[in-house]
Order: sequence, then structure tokens, then C-alpha cells
Amino acid sequence: MDNTKQANKMKVVYSITERGESKFWNRVGAGFVNRDGSINLKLDALPVNGSLQIRDWEPKDHKDHKAGSRPNTHESFVDLG
Repeated sequence: MDNTKQANKMKVVYSITERGESKFWNRVGAGFVNRDGSINLKLDALPVNGSLQIRDWEPKDHKDHKAGSRPNTHESFVDLG
């Protein structure tokens, strides 16, 4: 499977923590798109604030953001609260 097809099926899951005016993106898991369009999440941690940010996975060679900055991908927001 090429990187484009794989990127369409894989997601990265983040919890975003706000401290003052700063936001910290903590990777907490991965997601996988099923044939029917539903998504399975595999979480390594649970967010304390009850919110998850789900973004399309991008191969490392296509990332153009600086370390520590917000990833530049398509997003989905899940509120667990």
C-alpha cells in the first residue's frame, strides 16, 4: 500500500492541553478507518479534559512543521464529556 492510501486510512490521536496562552499537543494513540467508514481508536492514554483531536496521519517525509508545533493535517474533534 502506498503512503497516500495508508495516510487516508490511518489517523493520529492527540489530547490538547492548554496552559495559559500555550497549547501542548500530546500524542495519545492511533486510529484506523474501516471499510464502512467507521474508525477504531487504539489509545495509549486517556485525556483528563475529555477531548481528543483526531488527524490524518502523514508520513514523516511529508511533514513540513517544526518540532513542537501543531501538525498540519485534516482534523476531527471528539468531545468525550
